[in-house]
Amino acid sequence: MPNLGAPELIIILIIALIVLGPKKLPEVGRSVGRGMREFKESLSGDDHDQIPADTPSYTPMEPAAAQPVEASVPEPVESSRASEPVEASVAKPPSE
Repeated sequence: MPNLGAPELIIILIIALIVLGPKKLPEVGRSVGRGMREFKESLSGDDHDQIPADTPSYTPMEPAAAQPVEASVPEPVESSRASEPVEASVAKPPSE
């Protein structure tokens, strides 16, 4: 594998600047650095996300007692059209 020297790194940075633009380049650099840092931490086993010892522990609350709910059933509504017969229509196929 060839070594990357200063001229090669400068060429890579110029290409990245042309492709990404000056506004996105710092943002991409930050995210790449953050990803490399997280990768190294996961390999080494260092866990900086642990909760400090002086943080109070979480104690769950007791669940509230369930209260019975009365169900109300609505009265049926009578319609004046309920006694009228319903006529059905059948669609006829188109004639050729």
